[in-house]
Amino acid sequence: MASEELDRNFSQLKVTKDSSDCNGNNSILEQETVNSDVQITCFTEDLHDVTFHFQIIRLAKQIYVWIGCKTAKFGHLYAAAITRPNNTVAVTSILGGTSDNTGSGIARRLVLKTGLNIIVACNIPKDSPMLEATAERKLIEKLRSLGYTRQA
Repeated sequence: MASEELDRNFSQLKVTKDSSDCNGNNSILEQETVNSDVQITCFTEDLHDVTFHFQIIRLAKQIYVWIGCKTAKFGHLYAAAITRPNNTVAVTSILGGTSDNTGSGIARRLVLKTGLNIIVACNIPKDSPMLEATAERKLIEKLRSLGYTRQA
């Protein structure tokens, strides 16, 4: 890539610093459409005295989700997709250990609800199934409100 082309691409890049992006106190939602195929949504929820941070990036045929519990750590990364020919869901760990399957269950259920390929990064503690269920419930609620889930 030529230096001039790189400079031109950087000049088109939009970078913003907004203190409300993914760092708000109560249900602060910041949605930005990068182009017609990419939508970014960030929000924070305080549920049962625990702060959850969410980021949803909607691409043309997949959704990337990050769930942060109490901190902005990246956590384990999982990919899930529907497989052929019998339409089952396959999940794999991309980053992190296989002993912690907190995000893999969320990824599997999101594929079933959306019908899209899903990438999930989460740092929810593995010994907290109630936190996982609470975060997933709030995430599904948000995905429904954004229109990303399948119609039943």
